[in-house]
Amino acid sequence: MKKLQAIRGMNDLLPDESGQWQYLENTLKSILQQYSYREIRFPIVESTELFKRSIGEVTDIVEKEMYTFDDRNGDSLTLRPEGTASCVRACEQHGLLYNQTQRLWYMGPMFRHERPQKGRYRQFHQLGVEVFGMTGPDIDAEVLLLSARMLRALGVADQVTLQLNSLGSSEARAAYKTALVDYLSQYREQLDEDSQRRLTSNPLRILDSKNPDTQKILDGAPVLLEHLDEASAAHFEHLKAMLTEAGVPFEVNPRLVRGLDYYGKTAFEWVTDALGAQGTVCAGGRYDGLVEQLGGKPTPAIGFGIGLERLLLLLQATGQLPEGLDRRTQVYLVAVGEVQSSAMRSAERLRDALPGLQLLAHCGGGSFKSQMKKADKSGADIALILGEDEARNGQLSLKYLREDRPQETLSLDQTIEQLRAYWPALSNL
Repeated sequence: MKKLQAIRGMNDLLPDESGQWQYLENTLKSILQQYSYREIRFPIVESTELFKRSIGEVTDIVEKEMYTFDDRNGDSLTLRPEGTASCVRACEQHGLLYNQTQRLWYMGPMFRHERPQKGRYRQFHQLGVEVFGMTGPDIDAEVLLLSARMLRALGVADQVTLQLNSLGSSEARAAYKTALVDYLSQYREQLDEDSQRRLTSNPLRILDSKNPDTQKILDGAPVLLEHLDEASAAHFEHLKAMLTEAGVPFEVNPRLVRGLDYYGKTAFEWVTDALGAQGTVCAGGRYDGLVEQLGGKPTPAIGFGIGLERLLLLLQATGQLPEGLDRRTQVYLVAVGEVQSSAMRSAERLRDALPGLQLLAHCGGGSFKSQMKKADKSGADIALILGEDEARNGQLSLKYLREDRPQETLSLDQTIEQLRAYWPALSNL
């Protein structure tokens, strides 16, 4: 019989790795709570039409990368390739947008049928932040300060650079596209294949090209910042001033663009070269046109997404993960003889008294020697031993597994106090 395995590009997360993920997720969530952003959750599966209308039918994501299928009713459904469209759909459906402001976040799996590579998978995980209903540069600054605080909290602020640009209004971009196409058309035959195709479909994306020859041609191309409308230019200047005053360094990258028309004004990326070739850790910007494009009333919006796999790789590469994240046991309860009921009762009493304690109670019987081997292998610092004598006397023997300290026999209440003294943090939970 063929051995069953996970689908290529969709990886299992094993228990020894989960501590790192919990640390990353909890750190990010704690920052979001500091800013009073609220969590929203929406389905993994959406109507395919949602992504066709938001991302565009003539894009690589919709044409090549989405996991799309027909359900039993004949409806076309898609595993979400990103979160912004779903967030807008949920907010619009439940009346959260009109004449309101919202500061929201979500976290979970997304799906794209790309070629799997390090840090990029077919099922990947993303943190998204979306803000609706505010037009000024102050909310843009807050979103950037929030992302900067996340990176500082994780210890990687010195490994990333904030790149910033303004895409201007749709009218300013249209005029710039014309100027860009006029310039690049002179060099059509020298452009790479993707850029030749984009010259008619999405010329702004040519600015993203990693092809060295195309990059040389772009050195002489018109610059988007020189074609900004007055309001967008003022918005950008105010944003830069606020970031400077807040002490957040940035670089203006005039080639930083978004390929979809509903994006405008602020665009940003946090990039790093600590993972080899320069990679984006966090990307975002204003998308004031998306809500209307999906059928709602015009609503200003800004947001960003963080790929958690790539961010975790950055933490691993720079040694910023705390030690002991794979730890799963502090105390191992050894039960020798006919004491199973007493052992379970003692374990529950300990958990009641010390809610933060990581206690593993032995199950399945076995000799004292074999149980102590398992206690040692568990990584526990302390073994609590309950034999028939201890059970009769309402006691536990406490043995230190990582220190040369004498074994003690204590009442249950004394054991609780000893564990509190050993781990003072347990008293604060």
